[in-house]
Amino acid sequence: MTIRNLRKWLATGIISLAAATTAQADTFVFTAIPDEDETKLVERFRGVADYLEQQLDVEVRYIPVKSYAAAVSAFRNNQVQLAWFGGLSGVQARRLVPGSEAIAQGVEDQSFETYFIANTSTGIQPADNLADLEKGFRGKNFTFGSKGSTSGRLMPEFYLRDVFGEAPESFFSRVGFSGNHTRTLRLVESGTYEVGALNFKVWEKELENGNVDPDAVQVVWKTPGYPDYQWTIRGDVNERFGDGFKQKVAEALLNLEDPALLESFPRSGFIPATNDDYEPIRATAENIGILD
Repeated sequence: MTIRNLRKWLATGIISLAAATTAQADTFVFTAIPDEDETKLVERFRGVADYLEQQLDVEVRYIPVKSYAAAVSAFRNNQVQLAWFGGLSGVQARRLVPGSEAIAQGVEDQSFETYFIANTSTGIQPADNLADLEKGFRGKNFTFGSKGSTSGRLMPEFYLRDVFGEAPESFFSRVGFSGNHTRTLRLVESGTYEVGALNFKVWEKELENGNVDPDAVQVVWKTPGYPDYQWTIRGDVNERFGDGFKQKVAEALLNLEDPALLESFPRSGFIPATNDDYEPIRATAENIGILD
């Protein structure tokens, strides 16, 4: 090989390597908390990735994670630049990544609810006030969802402590963590746990799809509304993807109108959100010792 050819070969290699590195750097990656069965999440967010790729004109990839904590870690470590978080996991992530912002939430996320459900064999009847369920709940076994879930752990624990004046572990005979809302429903429905708490949207969707046995499980109390899920984006995306990129992502999410994609969340649409919207979640988490 001549010196001239060697220089040409090296230059080509350097250009190819630079192009590959740029292509990798230009991939916009996002994730979501695993609040439902993984197969449902993969189907939902692959559709979102395709939509965002068309809107943003960059390669977009969704990566699943195994836990709420893993979603927060991926965001902190810049393995993902955008995430669909619950209220609590969003607060945790934004504390770890200064400059990150909540940019959109579901219409329904302005006033989200937790449903307390009970196996019908317990004889517990629906009530308008949680205090009316003290006798029926005491001594039963109970499951939250994930330890990092707003609707499956934070808010139900807050109300249990607030109304009954005790930690759940002292009030119930046994307390578990199912890992996600769908599993909470199945565990209470089967009688593995007598009482549980889950995301109201998961309950309503499963009920609508005929996946709930009303003879085995029922809703016994609904919490007041609170802010929950949101899209949170890292504050350094403009430096990586170009000026105005954060705004483009926000606009793409707010303009998402595909009925099938929205139904898969399920949400009727997305509206603007800010970090301040989730101040009640941060304060509640600190008050009961979940957030340091």
